[in-house]
Amino acid sequence: MSSFKDLRIVDNFYQTSAFFPMPTVLIGTLADDGSTSLGSYSLIQPYYIAGRDYYAMLLCTRNSSNTAQHLLKRGKCSLNFIPDKKKYFKEVVRLGFPGDTPAEKMKNCIFTLEDGLMTKEHPEDTFPQVIAEAYQVFECTWMRQLDGADKDLPGNLNGYEPPYHDFNGITSKYGAHFILRVDKILMKEKYYNAINDGVKAKNFPRVPVDYGYRDSKNFWYTSFKRPIPELLPIREGNLDSVKYAANRMDDKIKFTEEACKMMVNIPRIFLPTALKGCITWARENNVTLITEEHMKIINDKRAKEKKR
Repeated sequence: MSSFKDLRIVDNFYQTSAFFPMPTVLIGTLADDGSTSLGSYSLIQPYYIAGRDYYAMLLCTRNSSNTAQHLLKRGKCSLNFIPDKKKYFKEVVRLGFPGDTPAEKMKNCIFTLEDGLMTKEHPEDTFPQVIAEAYQVFECTWMRQLDGADKDLPGNLNGYEPPYHDFNGITSKYGAHFILRVDKILMKEKYYNAINDGVKAKNFPRVPVDYGYRDSKNFWYTSFKRPIPELLPIREGNLDSVKYAANRMDDKIKFTEEACKMMVNIPRIFLPTALKGCITWARENNVTLITEEHMKIINDKRAKEKKR
């Protein structure tokens, strides 16, 4: 006999039929007067994370929301990740109330807006501002050409008629999805240094977690607590298996045994990608036999690219 009950799935199931942990994000978009309008969202997550020529987030929203209508018109936004303070979350809940105009939402807003990096790099264009109190911000552009969504127009506030797209643009009568290319990641200096120099528990930003579930009276979230580290399992790969894969990756570029030893701790699933990166470097530098010294150069290059 099952220890679970069968709970009915209804609209907005993540709020009404589940306890679903999500981030707390304020999305900045450009209103008709050029000002920045903020909307509260939790249905935002990484979408393209590797293997493409850009990275992207996926936003799910009502297609009649200010955010959706602004994205359909101008295609630019800032994803502002808000730290855990009770007064901040109270403001997030207020900004998330549907039906208010951008001017009504932004009147007496407690957050400070400032220009992001995209404005600095492209002064000829206009971008949504970012929230100074955020611990990190993603400046993004909607990839409207995907799934034929470039033909979607703003203005239908009472629902859109079919046909609908599968994954980008207007996806249902009342819903929309936006694939947002990440143009810039803005990070406060403390957390920037932590990512580049090595993260410790004390270096994590205070991040609130929105439970998703809401009732007729309250919106629920949990406050930040000190993060707990858990050591990754160390599974040394077999040197022979690394040598086998390495020396069959390319017909001209080979690896010494010492070079292969430096890759035995790479998880097997990531080994082909790492080997391809080494071979690309070797071709660029006219190397046909990758040695331990070459591997050190390659690793240093990767470290510098990550820091940059």
